[in-house]
Amino acid sequence: MAFRGPKVWLWRWRRNPLKRRADTVEAWVLLGAWVVTVLAGVLAGWTASRGVENGLARERLDWRPTVALVIRQAPGTAASGAPGTANDGGEVSDPNAVDAMNAGNDSGALRVWTEVRWAAPDGTSHTGQARVRPGSAVGAPVTVWTDSHGRLVTRPATAAQAHTRAVMIGALVGVSAAAVPFVAGRLVRGRLERRRLDQWDTEWTDFGPTWSRKTW
Repeated sequence: MAFRGPKVWLWRWRRNPLKRRADTVEAWVLLGAWVVTVLAGVLAGWTASRGVENGLARERLDWRPTVALVIRQAPGTAASGAPGTANDGGEVSDPNAVDAMNAGNDSGALRVWTEVRWAAPDGTSHTGQARVRPGSAVGAPVTVWTDSHGRLVTRPATAAQAHTRAVMIGALVGVSAAAVPFVAGRLVRGRLERRRLDQWDTEWTDFGPTWSRKTW
């Protein structure tokens, strides 16, 4: 095992007659790589986070709940209670489908897909698939979320949910962006290290035999 002495901080920046040009280049490469890594990670993460949060904020402003009517009997047996409203969104199964949830505190209840009709802001009629209470009769009202063009969408994220998503996506993008200059710096450093070792081997080949020569 090679002997390692005490760690000396900033040794690459200290004056040393044994320091070579490759050592100076490596010092600047490491400094530049760390600076670019930090800046790239912070800027990319902040930009992505702001973009996601602004996009979700626009959705909260543009997307509105709309009353739709069931136009096809929903499968299943109707349970006691009022018809449902789409206040949770869920997963959209196709471009004209959205999750219709019931009013009240029974958001975890079973829902089935059926066809509904609603009016867009311009007055045109649209139809699509939404999840409603089982057994919902034709004409039963449900509340769905639509965008400014009257297309069905999921329920927009709340401000707290948007902030959480923005932070998570920003962190992921920031780490991914920072990995590029970091890996590039490590590769350049490794190349400089191999070049320095090759130079040492060459010089040792030239001067090593003189050290082992007897002087008596």
